Amino acid sequence: MATSAARLGTNPRTSARGVLALRSIFETVDASSCPGHYNFHMHTVCSDGQLTPEELIEQAIELGLKEFAVTDHHTLKGYYQAKQYMEDWQWRHPAPIRRDAAGRVSRGLPRLWTGVEITSKLDGIDVHILGYAFKPSHEAIQPYLQGSSLIGASRLAENVIQAIQGAGGLAVLAHPGRYRRPPEELVPEAAKRGIDGIETYYAYGNPSAWQPCPKKTPAIKTLAKEFQLLSTCGTDTHGKNLTRRV
Repeated sequence: MATSAARLGTNPRTSARGVLALRSIFETVDASSCPGHYNFHMHTVCSDGQLTPEELIEQAIELGLKEFAVTDHHTLKGYYQAKQYMEDWQWRHPAPIRRDAAGRVSRGLPRLWTGVEITSKLDGIDVHILGYAFKPSHEAIQPYLQGSSLIGASRLAENVIQAIQGAGGLAVLAHPGRYRRPPEELVPEAAKRGIDGIETYYAYGNPSAWQPCPKKTPAIKTLAKEFQLLSTCGTDTHGKNLTRRV
């Protein structure tokens, strides 16, 4: 029997709106989006990063990020701690309420999305798949949030993608230019399995001033367009600075 949204404590209508909102944000992402406006790939000490969730939030606020996600490996501990810290920070630092042209309310803090990075098997090699805007309590995603990667059929990319989407989220192939096979081979395979997007804008050389890799980005951007996939961006931060990978 399928688990109802009510039993899971989620509102499917609200969740659907959230995914549509994030999809519309991804549709605007370009080479200038990260790291000052958007950052959808960051790690904390809850997996293999060096920043505490609290330190990550402080930097996100200082940078003036608009939208971001904590994407620890196989866990939401960092997300929950970051979410709680943001709520506490807002209580301690009340900001004037603003409304945009559409009447949406904003208090000036960045919006934190649910996120996770899952090790998966795509066409015979290990890759990482990022999940966004999914319902954290949904039963479909639970096996992938237990702190370690899975084996067997559960590790297959098609099953990871289905789990993320089944929980109401979007699935994105992380850093497609970092694997043992080129993105020209992997992106079509990911598209066949129903991936929603790819991490188009990524600083593969870890430059001191973050910028999408000038060598790999154009080809990956072309693949995103060819297969009608969303493009995302992120620093993949593992160190102490949100504007760099390490």
